Amino acid sequence: MIHRGSNQEKTDEQKNIDEWLPITSSRNAKWWYSAFHNVTAMVGAGVLTLPYAMSELGWGPGIAVLVVSWVITLYTLWQMVEMHEMVPGKRFDRYHELGQHAFGKKLGLWIVVPQQLIVEIGTNIVYMVTGGRSLKKFHELVKPEDKPIRLSWFIMIFGSCHFVLSQCPNFNSISLVSFAAAVMSLTYSTIGWTSAYGRGKDPDVDYSYRSTKTSTNVFGFLGGLGEVAFAYAGHNVVLEIQATIPSSPEKPSKKPMWKGVLVAYIIVAACYFPVALIGYWAFGNSVEDNILISLEKPRWLIAAANMFVVIHVIGSYQIYAMPVFDMLETFLVKQLRFKPCLMLRLVTRSTYVAFTMIVAICIPFFGGLLGFFGGFALAPTTYFTRQRVKQFVLPVATASNKASCIAAISIGFNLKSLLSLPFVAACLNLILVLLGSATFNSLELYLTFLMLVLAI
Repeated sequence: MIHRGSNQEKTDEQKNIDEWLPITSSRNAKWWYSAFHNVTAMVGAGVLTLPYAMSELGWGPGIAVLVVSWVITLYTLWQMVEMHEMVPGKRFDRYHELGQHAFGKKLGLWIVVPQQLIVEIGTNIVYMVTGGRSLKKFHELVKPEDKPIRLSWFIMIFGSCHFVLSQCPNFNSISLVSFAAAVMSLTYSTIGWTSAYGRGKDPDVDYSYRSTKTSTNVFGFLGGLGEVAFAYAGHNVVLEIQATIPSSPEKPSKKPMWKGVLVAYIIVAACYFPVALIGYWAFGNSVEDNILISLEKPRWLIAAANMFVVIHVIGSYQIYAMPVFDMLETFLVKQLRFKPCLMLRLVTRSTYVAFTMIVAICIPFFGGLLGFFGGFALAPTTYFTRQRVKQFVLPVATASNKASCIAAISIGFNLKSLLSLPFVAACLNLILVLLGSATFNSLELYLTFLMLVLAI
């Protein structure tokens, strides 16, 4: 009887912890929650660089890469939605739980968690930089006569709002923020392509490659591939988003989740394709790496678009930060036996926000480093790891021949992603970081060098 009572207390304690943790505390989300959460996670400010990617790829390859990436990432996202409840009676609420089921408790953590943390923390740092730069650009457009202000101050202004928003307990509590971010992504994308279409083609528009040197064009082509590929990366938080949707044997969560994913991907297409194609049509190979810079006028509209980017990355930061909050709080509560309370949440999340803000201030060119680390983390978690996981999970979930067929198909995707995207993107962005580092001071160079050594 004592043993049973002890087990019951342990079960009740575990239930209370799960109800406090951000991923499992609320499961009343609707299908449209998953729609705008996925839009916010996927459509980043990088959509504004797609015309530049098209200029590096050219019309034929550029359109092909855009379409193929859209199809493949939609397929891999469908895989994640299906695997959430593939094992009867169990929900994989977190990416690492799926990895643990496939590879074992310890190995699964070592395979998934480092990659996921690199992507999510790195993305949050980049969003700090992006938010600060967009605020700076907005200020310069609205008050051109004012004395220039350092980027560091704008990053701190952008980061300050996250000290408040990060205290929202779970995904459902930031639904309004995520919805606003999704609307903003569609808005500034629309401003980008409609403004480009309204001004028309440059009289001397040129659609040829930028350089006459083959090596330079190959380098640019690989860069364009990476820019398009990473524009579709939002898979690292899919399971966590699906965990917020209620589920039962009669009404599994995968149905409303998939409905939301389809709506999200329609919105993604509405953002990506017009910006990429019309932006390239208007400017050709002279387009800047941010189409808003190429447009310049009308000033008020470009200023508004930059503010919309700020609002969008505020929501995106929270979407990518929530799984990190969950990992930190799970470790503190379950491993270090801290008591779940508001003070623990306040200290943990505020420390994380401060960390990402400080790194963003110290390394404002972290985007290149994210591409370097992303080659070994973002691409695998988007393309490679889920395929390998499915090969392990499917034979356990079902003994049919269908499992073997899908596993065989997955091997093809594994080879494609392993041999191309991660390696190419990592090497390319490493070179870009080294080339761009000449403009930064010795402290920033030292930090970059240290991070590269640790990575090697």
